[in-house]
Amino acid sequence: MLRLPQFELAQPRTLDEACALLVEHGEEAQLVAGGTDLVPNMKHELFTPKVVISLAKVAELRGVRQEADGALVLGALTTLEALAQDERVRARAPALAQAAGLVAGPQLRRMGTLGGNVMLDTRCQWYNQTYFWRQALGFCLKKDGSACHVVAGGAKCVAAASNDTAPALLSLDAELVFHGPAGARRIAIDALYSADGIYNKTVRGEILVEVRVPATPAGHRGAYGKLRERGSIDFPLLGIAARLDLSADGTVASAALCAVALQARPLRLKKAAEVLLGTRPGTADFEAALQEAGALAQKQCHPLDNIPGDADYRREMVPVYVRRTLLAAAEGSGPVHHV
Repeated sequence: MLRLPQFELAQPRTLDEACALLVEHGEEAQLVAGGTDLVPNMKHELFTPKVVISLAKVAELRGVRQEADGALVLGALTTLEALAQDERVRARAPALAQAAGLVAGPQLRRMGTLGGNVMLDTRCQWYNQTYFWRQALGFCLKKDGSACHVVAGGAKCVAAASNDTAPALLSLDAELVFHGPAGARRIAIDALYSADGIYNKTVRGEILVEVRVPATPAGHRGAYGKLRERGSIDFPLLGIAARLDLSADGTVASAALCAVALQARPLRLKKAAEVLLGTRPGTADFEAALQEAGALAQKQCHPLDNIPGDADYRREMVPVYVRRTLLAAAEGSGPVHHV
């Protein structure tokens, strides 16, 4: 049985208290929200903080509100279940609601939070193992070692981003609000993620407070497609978020496609999305654009042997999921979920 290492648990009730604790304990501290990812990682000794700062009692980090201009403000501690079921999110950001509803299983979605999923550590089948397993291997570039077991001679970690909400939020041009010793800071979600899979320390000492989703137009359509081995629990082998904004005449005025579980950061598929512009769902032109978008996406996506699942199979599924997810977005259905 894997045991948690010893640590001190702090339970602040306000954001200011939590920030003060982060400053006080520095590198020895680790934030925890729902704990669905951190606790297993601590049992594997991937993280061994001396102080764990629980945000569970910081009520100001919870909740969803809609601003006057239609923008959504999502508290970082809002559970994935609440996000998936919120009618405002389902109506204005359907891809995000669908992605949240496909994370793990029902029990984990009741505990897991939006902030935790946004900040999820990158994953690799050579990294997310017990200490004994990793020690026998000689560790890896991401933790305690100097060699990458995925790319021979690689100098950069290629552990995969596996957070389902990230591509949906990218497609929605979301912004993140952090709070730290210097006060509040707002960044585009693209700026959070790095091409290097080593644990992201760029926001060390800050707490993710909220996720802001700009207002979407009346013709907004969105969907999320997730490939995984089982119908629940599993992290994505591939995730595709699709966005279509239709003009008054029904043609695609703007589009976005984003992928996850391929590399260390979520990936924008810009060229694949651009071919959809000006087409009308339900026509031959749109069908042709779907095929071209799938081919362009496959050309850009190169899965590695960093997560379970055959890399060649995952790449073959890219055009399949691009087409299925775009169709689901156009039809207002979804999510796309096949194994």
